[in-house]
Amino acid sequence: MSALPDVSQSTFSTEVLASDKPVLVDFWAPWCGPCRMLAPIVEKVAAKNSAVKFVKLNTDENPSIAGEYHVSGIPCLILFKGGQAVDRIVGYVPEAAIASMIAKHAVAA
Repeated sequence: MSALPDVSQSTFSTEVLASDKPVLVDFWAPWCGPCRMLAPIVEKVAAKNSAVKFVKLNTDENPSIAGEYHVSGIPCLILFKGGQAVDRIVGYVPEAAIASMIAKHAVAA
């Protein structure tokens, strides 16, 4: 579905929480239409932002992580910085909204 790398229960801590740069996690599921619509937009933003790492997490396969971060609706984009969730967007949004969230937090990246 996406060119973004997958993270899972076993890799989340290493790939997201221990990352030395901000990480945008795309919480999604295969059955979610808006998730499939948002994926190419996230990929487009990822291609323009080398200061931020972009990954995706399948909520069906990793429900404990989704629960830990209170993901109750998808698509849900959560930006992690220094191992902490610092911002989120829920639902389908335009590219500018994602870029704006990243710019707000990634300045010191």
